[in-house]
Amino acid sequence: MLENNTVMLGLSSLRDLYDLGGVVILLLMLLSVVSLAVIIYKTVDISVACRRGRRSANDALDLWESGHRSDALLRVSDEREGMSHVVGVAMQAHFQQLSHALAREELVRIATGLLERMRSRLRILELIGSISPLLGLFGTVLGMITAFKGMEAAGAQIDPSVLSGGIWQALLTTGVGLAVAIPSVVAHQWLERRVEVYSLQLEDMVTRVFTADLQRSVQGATTASKDSLHAA
Repeated sequence: MLENNTVMLGLSSLRDLYDLGGVVILLLMLLSVVSLAVIIYKTVDISVACRRGRRSANDALDLWESGHRSDALLRVSDEREGMSHVVGVAMQAHFQQLSHALAREELVRIATGLLERMRSRLRILELIGSISPLLGLFGTVLGMITAFKGMEAAGAQIDPSVLSGGIWQALLTTGVGLAVAIPSVVAHQWLERRVEVYSLQLEDMVTRVFTADLQRSVQGATTASKDSLHAA
């Protein structure tokens, strides 16, 4: 009995929405559900991807920069995903003294695939953010057409309350369209920014692999200069 009442309440709510804004409102409600599902899924997915392999990559980089190259490579040799995999490939290329051009091409290929997987389904949010206001405006135009058509049919017997009610219902779709679009656009920009920050961190880690020798040389020269100054 309770399930029947719940079903009837849901059908009644859908019918009320249809009466207020027609098919456009129902479409916007569907887009809002899709948008919310994508936001939740991609927030979890990107959060997991950003943490995957980060600790082992940082540990390997510390070993690499301190001169323990074999230990660093061993730390990430079994990694096949995330930051640690990209760092491991960079270390392997440097360890085997491969050409920088060849190493760069392979690293770009791996990193591009990783970032593309992180960005997957984000275009859905971008699309919903773009078409929701247009759908709302379309519903408003249809509602205004219906309202003025009723006004024409009424002739001299125009009821201002009926006209204002029709206009209110027409404008409702624009409001709903904006309500769906704004969170979708904000979430899309936020998630894109997280992927961008991850990309910069990944690039920084790879650069540290190839500039570790330079950093050690600079540190050694600085230490030697300080020692000479103290001796003087």
